[in-house]
Amino acid sequence: MQYNPRGSLIWLRLTRFTHQSNLLSNDFLKQFDLTTAQFDVLMQISTYEPLTQCELAEKVTVTGGGISRMLTRLEKDGLIERKQDWKTNTISLTNKGKAKLEKSFEAQLSFQSSFFDECLSKEEQKNLYSLMSRVHKSSETKKLANR
Repeated sequence: MQYNPRGSLIWLRLTRFTHQSNLLSNDFLKQFDLTTAQFDVLMQISTYEPLTQCELAEKVTVTGGGISRMLTRLEKDGLIERKQDWKTNTISLTNKGKAKLEKSFEAQLSFQSSFFDECLSKEEQKNLYSLMSRVHKSSETKKLANR
């Protein structure tokens, strides 16, 4: 494996941007009484419901223990419901959860888009999206040599 200083710098920039974006999003989403992680979980449930906790954990950036605690909190707040169907526990949004997501969705997407709209042209955004899609697709097929 060859060391690529530019690739390392790109990775660091992406990591720092993601961290900064999440910090700002957490502040932004306070007006909806949500965190970035909770918003992501509600989005994933909305998109794929009903789904199991294991399926959800694969789709979000929260650890297994973290997802369990978050789901308990979201259920306590009346935003999700868990239904036991034999051995499978499925998760769905409640009407309250759907309303909260609907209320916050457009605002959060506009907020996130502003990071790009404020400093990149439409053509630059299109190129960045294309490049990041290619890198992401490649990462999904990457295997570690020692595994």
